[in-house]
Formats: sequence, C-alpha cells, structure tokens
Amino acid sequence: MIHVDSHGSDDGRPPLVLLHGLSFDRRQWDPVLRELAIIDPGRRVLVFDLPGHGKSPSRDSYRLEDVAAVVHQAVTGAGAEAPVVAGHSLGGALATVYAARHPARGVVNVDQPLLAGGFQDMLRSMEPVLRGPDYRQIWDRLLSGMGVEGLPADARELVRSAGTPPQDLLLGYWEELLVTPADELTRRWTHDLAALRAKDVSYRHVSGADLDPRYRDWLTSALPEAAVTVLPGGGHFPHLAHPSELARLLAQT
Repeated sequence: MIHVDSHGSDDGRPPLVLLHGLSFDRRQWDPVLRELAIIDPGRRVLVFDLPGHGKSPSRDSYRLEDVAAVVHQAVTGAGAEAPVVAGHSLGGALATVYAARHPARGVVNVDQPLLAGGFQDMLRSMEPVLRGPDYRQIWDRLLSGMGVEGLPADARELVRSAGTPPQDLLLGYWEELLVTPADELTRRWTHDLAALRAKDVSYRHVSGADLDPRYRDWLTSALPEAAVTVLPGGGHFPHLAHPSELARLLAQT
C-alpha cells in the first residue's frame, strides 16, 4: 500500500486526489493545500507518495497502468469514490491513465504533454548514460531546463530538496518510453482520451507556457472538451508559481 495524507472530509463532492511528479513526493502539493484550506476548507483531499517515493515502498513494475491500479486501490481503501485526479508532470500522465481505467470525475494535468516527442528521442539517445554510473547527468540536464530559478525562494527549495532520484526509479518509470515505439504510445494516449470522452470525464491541461500548436491540435482533436489554462512564469512548476490559481481551478472542478 502507498502512503496517503487525507485532508478535509466527505461533503458530497468528488474528492481531490493529488499526484506528484517523478523524483518528488507529496510535499510538492503543500503550497496548493494551504490555498485550498483557505478557499475550500471542506473538500476531501488525498495526497499520495507514488510508489518508490517518499514513504511509499518501491515495486517491481512502474508501468503507468500498474501504478494507476495501485493508486486506485489506495483511493478505494481511503473510502473515496470517483475523484478528481490532479497530477504534476509524471503525475499528470498517471492521472490521465487512472481516469481512463477507473471511476473518476475529472483530470487536471499540470504541465505534462502526453506525446513523448523529443523527450523520448533524447532518452533513447542517452540510454547508455542513463544505465551507467553517470546517469545523474541526464537528470541534472532535465532539471536545468525546468525553470526552477523563476520560482519563489520557498518553492525553489522545495524542488531542490528532492535531490536526484535513484537510477532504478528513473529506469522503471521511463521504461515504457525506452522500449515502446512513439506511434504505439500515441495510439494508447488517443485511446485513453477517447475513453475519458465516453465517460464524460472533464479534462484540463495546466501549462507553464503556451502549448505547442501541434500538440494542442492533437489534444483537442482527441478530446474536444479538453480545456487548456496557461499559468506563466513558473516553468515546469505552475502549481508552485501560482498555488492560489491552481487551488481555485481544483476547487471549481
């Protein structure tokens, strides 16, 4: 079982489930939780440490579908049903997979494009490094491009306090990107978004910058009801740069 912090109480509305990104933990949501406590204090909120992070044990498989099943087990174990699932980065992809396969009322995807694109190409080109003793070079390179310097001081410290994730964690969560062809991944995501549309699950993509027009076209073609919100100035961490705005979006979902 994975670790969860529960806030608020059931009040008849869908509970919120918050999922952090790769290498981080549930503390990444603390600024948003503080804002939610002010504007929506009665809402039930479940904040998880994903497998291999924080207080949650590791597992043999980190495939998104498998991790989503573990999260669903923990959600039902907490007595929650059909939540709104919000996730940052990897957590945004996981939230999408979760809602496509399990009961959910909505998804808030914080800065995680679903199509692998150039990121997958980069990982594959550097796979020997990723599997070797200098794997930290890859994580440092990624982190340097996430706009951490543009965050408030307390948010910068929150990001940096996570440190470098263990090699087996990166390899485990990135395995599907390393071994699955890009067109197959695109087919899966298109199928998942179609499942959300069929289930009438709301979907919002929150980005730190304008989406690539080609990606926006693909997203709205696969899921015409998808909404896009841009919260600029926080790089890859719009929820840390704008916690009050993100809390308001969650409270309205």
